[in-house]
Formats: sequence, structure tokens, C-alpha cells
Amino acid sequence: MTTFPVPGSATPSVVVPAPGQGFGQWVGAPSAALHDGGIALAYRVRRVEQRGAAVVVASSVDGVRFHTVATLDKDRFGAESLERPALVRRPDGGWRIYVCCATPNSKHWWIDALDADDLASLETAERSTVFSGSADLGVKDPVVRIVDDTWHAWICCHPLDIVDAEDRMTTAYATSDDGLAWTWHGTVLAGREGQWDARGARVTAVLPDGRAAYDGRATAEENFDERTGIARAENGTLRSEGEPVAAVRYLDVLPLPGGGYRLYYEAPLPDGSHELRTELIP
Repeated sequence: MTTFPVPGSATPSVVVPAPGQGFGQWVGAPSAALHDGGIALAYRVRRVEQRGAAVVVASSVDGVRFHTVATLDKDRFGAESLERPALVRRPDGGWRIYVCCATPNSKHWWIDALDADDLASLETAERSTVFSGSADLGVKDPVVRIVDDTWHAWICCHPLDIVDAEDRMTTAYATSDDGLAWTWHGTVLAGREGQWDARGARVTAVLPDGRAAYDGRATAEENFDERTGIARAENGTLRSEGEPVAAVRYLDVLPLPGGGYRLYYEAPLPDGSHELRTELIP
């Protein structure tokens, strides 16, 4: 088995700088897909004065320099905030983006899907709710892959049963024939008591061989300061391979047609802001 491509394996490039200085000025939570010889990228922009303000869809030839083709503002979803999207090239050549939305005045999250023939048209595409969560569960930050005509999703789940402990997170797995109506298969990754991921584990990338990257944290105080770990498929679930491998979050790993990988991730800066970076792994 080859080594999992992790941040720090190559020289990073800044794709999008932090939107400002200080805690809460963040850009990142990326989702990448191959696009007509280049790369399409969706990411979240967060500002102190406007939490989870928008999801941006952009395109690039070289995977480093992107131009914006669509912006999805949180107001069109009626959401208090937007978090990590999932951008998927449909089998028919069109596009789908999954957008996770925070219910106002609540700790609840839900996930909408938007479809369009091209990336720019996602900005005005109709939306439909595909993961609604419940009164006891918030759902967000999906990772979606299509393999042999089956849609696979790993969804970050936040239990809402304990007030002020809603930051706890596990990852559930679901499958679908069309990416809209899903069958749930239960929890596949959870934190481990007494370990660095005890407070929760959120899958952020899944490779074709079943290995995954995930965000973890030990305590509630580490919320927004997760680290990246690696897990491997085992008996229908995911098992952590040990200690964290990078002090970043929302790692996405895009296998390239010619071999190697393009990494995208959200990296913290000393002043508390976050920037969006990429690395090319041969």
C-alpha cells in the first residue's frame, strides 16, 4: 500500500489568502474535482462580521491559480452559515454541489443539493434538501464519491441531545443510485476515548482504495483547531491509523489522471486566520 499523501509532503502554494487578520477570518473547507483538463474547486469563506458568508465555485488550469465562476450566498439558503461543500461531476457531464446550511438560532445543520449543466449555472440553480438531519442530529460537511454508478457519501453528524456539547462529531456512511435519495448505513468513524480524536472524527477525503483522511479533536476547546489523521477501511468501517499527520483541517485529496495527487486544505496562521493551500504530490 502506498503512503497516504499528506500536507507537508511538498511545497505548499496559497490558493486563496485569509479574508482578514485574526480568529474567525477563514477561507477553506475545500472540495475539488477534475474539470476539462483542469480542476474545479468549491470552498467556504467565513468572516468575523458574517459567519459562513458564502461558498465559492472556481476553476483553474494549473490547480493553483483559480478564477471564480459562481458564488452561493448563505441568504439564498435561509441559512445562518454555510460550511464545507461537496462538488461532484455527474456521470452525464453536469455538476452537483452539496451545500451544508446552519439553521438560524440553532445548532442544527442540513444539506441541500444543486444541479447544473455547467459550473457557472450553479449560482442560480434550484436547490433541494437531501440530508435534513433531525431534532436530535445536525448533518454537514459531506464527502461524496461516485463509484460504478453508485453514489457514496460520508456525512459529519453532530448529536444535539446535550446542550453546549453539540460540537461532538462522528461520520456516517450512505449510498444512493442518484445522489438525491440516500440509504444510511450507520456510523463508520468515531473518536476514541482518551485519544487525540476523542471529541470527534470527521472524514474529509476518501481514496479509491478505501483509506480516508479525517479531522479530529480531543476536547471542545479544540473546536475550529482540528488536526488531520488517517484511517483505513476495516470490516465496513474506518479504523484510525494512529496519531495526527498534519495540523490542518478539511484535507481533500484529488487523484490526478497522470498519477499523483493534488491536495487542498485549510491551514491556520499564527494570527488565528486560515488560508486555503494546495500541494502537488508526484
